[in-house]
Amino acid sequence: MKKLTGLIKTLLIGFLFSGATGAAAQSSQIRGTVLDERGNPMEGVSVIARPGNNDAGPDATGTTNKEGTFSLAGLKIAVSYNLYFSHVGYEQYIEKNVVIKNDMSALLIRMNRKDSALDQVVVIGYGEVKQKDVTGSITTIKSDDLNKGVINNPILALQGKVPGLNISKDGSPYGGASIILRGPSTIREGAAQQPFIVVDGMPNSIIPPIDDVASIDILKDASATAIYGARGANGVIIITTKSGKANAQEISYNSFVALETISNKIEMLNADEYRAYINKNGLSLSPDDEHHVNTNWMNEITRNGISYRNNVSLSGGSNRTQYNSSIEHFKNEGIIKGTSLERLTIRGRLQQSALNNKLKILINVGAVLTNIQALIDQRSILWNALVFQPTRKVQDENGNYLERINDPLNPVALIMQHKNDTKIRELFGNFGLEYKVLPDLKYVINTSLNSTQNTNSVYYSKLSRLKQGSNGEADRSTYESGSKLLETYLSYDKKIGAHSIGLLAGYSWQEDQSGDGFQSSNINFITDGVGYYNLGLGSGATGYVPSYGTTAMTTLRQISGYARVKYEYANKYLFQATVRRDGSSAFGKNNRWGTFPSASIGWRLNEEKFLKHLSLFDDLKLRIGYGISGNSIGFDPLISVLRYGTSGTFYQAGQYVVGITPVQNENPDLKWESTSVLNTGIDFSVLKGRLRGTIEYYNKKTNDLIWTYSVPPTQYYVNTLTTNVGKMENKGWEFLIQGIPVKNRRLEWNSSFTLSFNTNRIVSLSNDIFKLESVDYYGVGMHGQSGNLAFRLQAGYPVGQFALWEYAGENSQGISQFADKNGNLTVSPASSDRKITKQNAQPKAIGGWYNTIRYHQFSLEFLLRGTFGNTILNATRADLNYPAEILRYNVSKETLNESVKNTTANYTSTRYLEKGDYLRLDNITLSYSPELKSQAFRKLRLYATVNNAFIITGYKGIDPEVNIGGLSPGIDDSNIYPKTRSFVFGMNVSIN
Repeated sequence: MKKLTGLIKTLLIGFLFSGATGAAAQSSQIRGTVLDERGNPMEGVSVIARPGNNDAGPDATGTTNKEGTFSLAGLKIAVSYNLYFSHVGYEQYIEKNVVIKNDMSALLIRMNRKDSALDQVVVIGYGEVKQKDVTGSITTIKSDDLNKGVINNPILALQGKVPGLNISKDGSPYGGASIILRGPSTIREGAAQQPFIVVDGMPNSIIPPIDDVASIDILKDASATAIYGARGANGVIIITTKSGKANAQEISYNSFVALETISNKIEMLNADEYRAYINKNGLSLSPDDEHHVNTNWMNEITRNGISYRNNVSLSGGSNRTQYNSSIEHFKNEGIIKGTSLERLTIRGRLQQSALNNKLKILINVGAVLTNIQALIDQRSILWNALVFQPTRKVQDENGNYLERINDPLNPVALIMQHKNDTKIRELFGNFGLEYKVLPDLKYVINTSLNSTQNTNSVYYSKLSRLKQGSNGEADRSTYESGSKLLETYLSYDKKIGAHSIGLLAGYSWQEDQSGDGFQSSNINFITDGVGYYNLGLGSGATGYVPSYGTTAMTTLRQISGYARVKYEYANKYLFQATVRRDGSSAFGKNNRWGTFPSASIGWRLNEEKFLKHLSLFDDLKLRIGYGISGNSIGFDPLISVLRYGTSGTFYQAGQYVVGITPVQNENPDLKWESTSVLNTGIDFSVLKGRLRGTIEYYNKKTNDLIWTYSVPPTQYYVNTLTTNVGKMENKGWEFLIQGIPVKNRRLEWNSSFTLSFNTNRIVSLSNDIFKLESVDYYGVGMHGQSGNLAFRLQAGYPVGQFALWEYAGENSQGISQFADKNGNLTVSPASSDRKITKQNAQPKAIGGWYNTIRYHQFSLEFLLRGTFGNTILNATRADLNYPAEILRYNVSKETLNESVKNTTANYTSTRYLEKGDYLRLDNITLSYSPELKSQAFRKLRLYATVNNAFIITGYKGIDPEVNIGGLSPGIDDSNIYPKTRSFVFGMNVSIN
């Protein structure tokens, strides 16, 4: 009986406990919606429900859908939970002490963007770091902050956004841009002065469309660029493209159409003013030049250009597979007739994970097809459009172009009677593999291949004045270039307590080949109808030799080893050191290898106790770095070897044979140009990120400048030798201030201001062996100015230093006079009378002010940028002020104040030096992003942009933004394709 009673008690107790357990196990769910600061639903927000007050139980997790809603099930009733909401770029939101009930109302959560950029990821060479851990000089521009407009290269969208980066480009749809970072570091021209460009880690990749760009990182000092060794002296620009995200399938369509007009013209005399000036001076126009018309030749060669871009991209994936692909068609119709650029770009990116995410495989492929219609001779066409007489007709009654017996030439005929077409076909492929050997050890290998074919086709019609007597001439060339690359490295990142360490060691091999192709030509064509398509239709002429070109096939190989160590202690003491050793086949056999080290340190003062308790600074970091980078960009791979070329003919065995002779001396000691940079900086952030900025000072010194010197022919085959001699320096300050002056639920204003100062100086052009006092170069001026040069390269002065005749007003006869070398006045200056001026072409300061103002669904963006303290030589203005031949050439309105007796009014002298200062409203964009209720649409943005809205300047030319690169910056010489003003209408659409 006792046993039975005990059993009943046991069963009863078990039943009671079972009931209690069942009651405690009752669960419910919680639902809600997450909105951003503008009230739009947020997709992809991570939601975690964690029991509070030491309650037991597992966490519940979830993610918001495209409507911004979430639902978490299995939560214990009567238990208090803390809800954590997280999203990239937004501050974490915590809803505390939410007690679970059966009939809970849906929660409404609003999240705010992170005002602090400290956690943003910055791309560096072969890796990434957080902004707060950066010790070098790096500026990051996200895709949303790139300039809007008719832009065919994303790097051009950086204008005004990066301290120290000076970009200048004319209005041409196909012309290249001059890109200088922290002043010139070489006296070589072209690509040698421009930053090294890397796309998704590959230096030989294709430049992506601007809509495919996720971010652009600009590495400016040697502590950041030395990891790229011999190619980092001019800075490094790293472009990162968009990639797919797991469980976020998306189709995007970005499109615009733009109307482009010429923004400014030089004021030339119209026909009535031209006739009146001639009559005023007692002259008469030739009947052959008087057609009783008023022709504006600039209007005749220009048009309103229509440009458009259509980009479709697909992205998405799963936890193991992510993809992104795009196709873009872009066409930029130039404002000068007969000019355009049309481009088709196809890109694909696939990333696959395996072996429990230890292995990642990346495949990148791309193709770019570009068609360019260019002017046959841009300078000639633009010049003749200015000076051709306005009293002449374009065509006669039969449609034939009317020409003068001698110069100038009909500019419309120069366009219509010639063709200059280029086709570029570029293919790129990249295969990458990343394997996590250990939790903290990663192995990466990347291989890539780039192949480019460039075909140029030129035709001069039978009536061409540029090729008189050829009776039609065609010239075609096609050349291929290619690049192969292998990059492989190991990286180790470990955090132990307050210590964080990162190690990197890698190897690189690259081979570039160019000049593989041929060229041919023919003349004397029966008809212009076929153009350049069939060279065989030309019948040549007696003794005619086709043009086979002079391009040689070259191969350049570079092998490199590199290493980096990063160390951080207690989140406040930072250290980074890199070293790279490069070997190149381009340099002399005695100097094939170069070593490029760097080191930098950072100190986050806001983490120190004496500042941390103040809660004033979100970030306050001091940093200093020093390093050495090289410059082998734009280098001829055959520059250091003995080369032979043709030299006349000689008679042998009854026929004339082409002679061969040395044309370049060997220099086994030729080596890299090397640039060392000392960089100091302060990064700060206050008011919870509402105000942040950077102040930097740098001192950049370049040694072993490459130049060609005269040598005695008794010791060398040729009387010149390319060698390393000179030195140059750049010093400057840079300021970047970013702030959020206004921020509330309705209105937000973000503002960014950049300002930079740079001083450039050539330190030396001589050493104990090679002497060079100065070099005068760049011929300017027409009509009796043969041998007049504009620039002087000399120690103690910057690149772009003017050396000109000194203008001294007009004498009593109204003739321009000049100061000779002894200070006496003369009306016929000699070449030796040219003097170094006080002005030079280098700007003292460049700056930009970028603003974004958001109000509900509307957004207004605008960028003001400018250049200050530079001087422009307006050689175009000089050439147009030529009253002595008014019966032959039209002149500018400035000439109305000149006497026809002033035969030297056009002499290019200090008279035509002008301040190049300007402030430009570069672009202004108004956009509207409506609140979307459709489940199919993720994003819709409609916008209108005006590029080059207005400019404030005292410059008298068409535009003060002239080329600032090369050895002859800051010159306007009748060769500038006019800048445009664009009116752009576009939209961005994303659907699920």
